[in-house]
Amino acid sequence: VFKSWRLNERMYGALTGLSKTETAERLGPKLVQEWRGSLKSRPPPLTPADKYYPGRDRSHADLTPDQIPLTESLLDCMDRTKKIWVDKISYELACGKNVMVVAHANTLRGLVKIIDDIGDEEIQSIAIPTGIPIIYKFDKNLDPIPPSHNQENVVQMHMNGCFLEKPGLLKQAIKREEEWCNSVPDYSKVMERTNYGLNPLQSSLSKLEAERKVQDWAQQFVDESEEEEDDGTDGKLTLVDMDKVWEEGMKDVEDGEYFDPDRASFEAEPDDEEGSAKENDEDEVVVNLYNDSPCITVDPLPAARKVPGIGDVPIQRSSSVIVMIRHGKTENNKLGLFTGWDDVPLAVEGVEEAKAAGKLLKLHGFEFDAVYTSWLSRAIETAWLVMDSMDCLWLPIIKSWRLNERMYGELTGLSKAMVKQRHGDEQFKAWRRGYAVRPPPCSSFSPIYPGNDQRYRKYLKDLRFSVSESLIRSIEQKDISIHRKLPKSESLKDCMDRTIPYFTETIMPESVEKGKRVLISSSENAIRGLLMHLCEIPEDKISGLEIPNGLPLIYDLNSKCIKLLDDGSGEDPLEKYNFGASAPYLFRPCTLPDGSLADECDINFMSDGNVLTEKESDIIANIRMPSKV
Repeated sequence: VFKSWRLNERMYGALTGLSKTETAERLGPKLVQEWRGSLKSRPPPLTPADKYYPGRDRSHADLTPDQIPLTESLLDCMDRTKKIWVDKISYELACGKNVMVVAHANTLRGLVKIIDDIGDEEIQSIAIPTGIPIIYKFDKNLDPIPPSHNQENVVQMHMNGCFLEKPGLLKQAIKREEEWCNSVPDYSKVMERTNYGLNPLQSSLSKLEAERKVQDWAQQFVDESEEEEDDGTDGKLTLVDMDKVWEEGMKDVEDGEYFDPDRASFEAEPDDEEGSAKENDEDEVVVNLYNDSPCITVDPLPAARKVPGIGDVPIQRSSSVIVMIRHGKTENNKLGLFTGWDDVPLAVEGVEEAKAAGKLLKLHGFEFDAVYTSWLSRAIETAWLVMDSMDCLWLPIIKSWRLNERMYGELTGLSKAMVKQRHGDEQFKAWRRGYAVRPPPCSSFSPIYPGNDQRYRKYLKDLRFSVSESLIRSIEQKDISIHRKLPKSESLKDCMDRTIPYFTETIMPESVEKGKRVLISSSENAIRGLLMHLCEIPEDKISGLEIPNGLPLIYDLNSKCIKLLDDGSGEDPLEKYNFGASAPYLFRPCTLPDGSLADECDINFMSDGNVLTEKESDIIANIRMPSKV
């Protein structure tokens, strides 16, 4: 996916944001129509002080002032598409690639003008309908091939491009859909079902899972014992007077002690062994929360966003940051299947998880300059949904197969519970979590082997060729066929051997070291490997690390620790999410190289600029970091 401002719609200058009807009534339809339809007439220009000035948008930050138009004629708009045709589109076509261009009516009209060599006067009669693909075919000299004149081809005068459908049919289909939705009971509910693409195994397991949930739901109505009523407390019901909690708690704060209303220290201590064990546990893990903290300032420019019901959203300072997110849940995740390189889409829950992650990142003022994903749809979808929620779909997305999930070989698509039952718990754990243990490999002709997938066979270029695989394919096809050495099975170590070099040799020098803010959307084992590298997790402990779906993990480059975003729920992240037994390695105290805690600046109220008093600062400091007694 290549994104360019040169394919933006025409800049309408001072007309931007105005109603066409009202403007025509005020200034006269003749003048407005001349601005809209004339080839060379430009509307009145914007000024840099105007709220619609493109230079205020971060997406145009890399453009020079001369490149940012204040107004454009139709001809100006079409002329700026020439460079992207010459430098990018025609080059890709010359390389034998099929190219899809998604743009606007006037910029597409500009490309059509170049391709068909249409004159200035004739191009004004060319119409570009909304939502209908126009297909061009080219010869070896990149000259358009005229379509055959039959009833199936829909063409327009002066054009060699062919419409895939007659203009107007799409609108008719949409209108018919709306009529069905309004007249057929529950039509929209049926059509909105998103459990598409399930194979027979997934369908069966999904059905069993649904039956289990129904049974669990029905179980709540079964009274197994009618002899004695149970209040559900097991004799451990403790009533708490919250007024007393806060009264005693604020006394603790004034004395310089830590106060948490959910875990008041003066409450009666549990006398059971489990409670005593927790009290004496010196290795308690504390998650580093990234909340409305030091490293955030309010952007004074009008570009600062406002969220309904919240107000100004603070913009994080421009230092480099790395955010990693495991893709949202898939149907395979829900059903407990080994997925690996199997390209499954997000489930409904996964879509919502990705959207929520984007909203949370935006709420905390995060912005990104580059986004990296694997070649798997679930990671790409997650990145796209996060970017959509953050209003930054224009950002470049760099995709690499090296960020793919671990290749599970013959286990791909199998039920984890079934594999565990068939091969035993020890072997199951070795295959699933072993650092250097590979599952059974798939065959060269298996549908799950990446070498049989066109995307890897055609576009993967950074792997050496395989002599044995090329020989097998050549014999099978009775012709010389060269194939690369794609994985048939991988251990976590194998997965890391491709992800870590990509991170250190590509992501770091091309983005992080240049001060860019980076989002990495990938899969569990790829992220597990990155965290093992960044957080120095021992080999024998990495198997105990779990990565929750759809949860942004913030890697602090200064203190080299992982932080989570404060979602405002007040819940302990270690209770809300499963990070596994190795969570202590992930959430070590955030300290700088000199051993000091990573706390860079004071806290200010962002709404009105009021500065905290010394006493208020002391209170907040004790709440965030209790004094050690």
